[in-house]
Amino acid sequence: MAHYPRDRGQGQPLALSVDSSTTIAALATPAGLGGIAIVRISGPAVPAIAQAVLGHLPPPRLATAASFRGDRDMPVDHGLAIYFPAPRSFTGEHVLELHAHGAPVVVDMLLQRLNALGVRLARPGEFSERAFLNGKLDLVQAEAVADLISAGSETAARSALRSLQGEFSRRVRAIAEMMLQLRTYVEAAIDFPEDEVDFLADETVVAELNALLVSLDTLLAQAHQGCLLQAGMTLTLAGAPNAGKSSLLNALAREDAAIVSPIPGTTRDIVRSRVDLDGMPVYVLDTAGLRVSADPIEHEGVQRAHAAMTHADRVLLVIDDTQTDSLVELRAQMPAGSHVTVVYNKIDLTGRVPGLVSAESSHGVAVSATTGAGLDALREHLKQCMGFVPAGEGGFIARRRHVDALTRARDHVIQGQTQLSDHRAGELLAEELRRSHRALGEITGEVSSEDLLGRIFASFCIGK
Repeated sequence: MAHYPRDRGQGQPLALSVDSSTTIAALATPAGLGGIAIVRISGPAVPAIAQAVLGHLPPPRLATAASFRGDRDMPVDHGLAIYFPAPRSFTGEHVLELHAHGAPVVVDMLLQRLNALGVRLARPGEFSERAFLNGKLDLVQAEAVADLISAGSETAARSALRSLQGEFSRRVRAIAEMMLQLRTYVEAAIDFPEDEVDFLADETVVAELNALLVSLDTLLAQAHQGCLLQAGMTLTLAGAPNAGKSSLLNALAREDAAIVSPIPGTTRDIVRSRVDLDGMPVYVLDTAGLRVSADPIEHEGVQRAHAAMTHADRVLLVIDDTQTDSLVELRAQMPAGSHVTVVYNKIDLTGRVPGLVSAESSHGVAVSATTGAGLDALREHLKQCMGFVPAGEGGFIARRRHVDALTRARDHVIQGQTQLSDHRAGELLAEELRRSHRALGEITGEVSSEDLLGRIFASFCIGK
């Protein structure tokens, strides 16, 4: 873990710790009927809990058949128990896993028993949070746990696993180490001017600043790809009734996600479907046809369509290629600032060549949702719009906050270059490098706050 030079005028990174007096428990497998349900317990009271529930403390890291006892030693279930003594456990604390039969009533009885013994039910993500606070994982790895659980494609799962194994963290720390060495040199020159180290005229400093920027640019580009694997793209289908929006949704999703009918106004509420685009999740929203209607339900559907367009990463304005006269009027209804691609649908009826379309008034894609012509070109267009490149073997998962932190780190290095080249201001260069270094520390959690951790771990599932 990188250590920071003295921060001028700044406090030390916030130190956080676990309340070691609290033992927590939660169901670690999905709720509902199943063959097996795993109840996970973590905290200092685990050995005493094992004695109360099992009658003995199982040998470390060995699955042991045991009877689970309730109040007054009444049997609750018979299953497996695995004990992980601290610090060699996921959380770094004593951990006990009870592998019971997957009946909800059995799980409830076990959790009630644990609660009676003074064990508190865990908050969402609290096991991973304790693993982070106890130094078992850094913040990137902890987030990768949740990303691996929620991965919607093989590419996303493999990338999340690489982040969990520390690939992203190693890259961040390598840049942080480069920056640490440069900060040490610059601040030493400022603190000990009698040594007459004229670092302002040292070409090595310029070269190292340039090398930092190259490394940050490379990592930022890869993090952007990892962020797309994690967050994906929101795509809203809009257009007049009967333009073929629902048919296009079904064609992209490769299933009958929406009802298709020749009756105008069939789609009134928003229909959602998830599409995998070479590993990038695309959340497609099919909306009500854009027209004035006296029907209050259809009117509400149109209002929801406008709201969906406002929040979309991209809007596909679907036009019936046999009725293109409405294009100008429909484009005028697109929200200001929205990114719009015109999709000329039903080209099987007009004979238009499928693929990208470029004209004076619009750029778009010609497709047939019925035959599938032009859909590959549309998929490539969507990937290009997001700047997505399918992940290679070295890809990793990332989040928007990682991209934001890397962007700030890069911006501070650029500001430092300016302070050095334009103003010969060594103190200001040192300050920009300090801020850049701090931004990198936010990624791995070496610089963090309780508010940030609360937001991150609250998004985890309970039991992880």
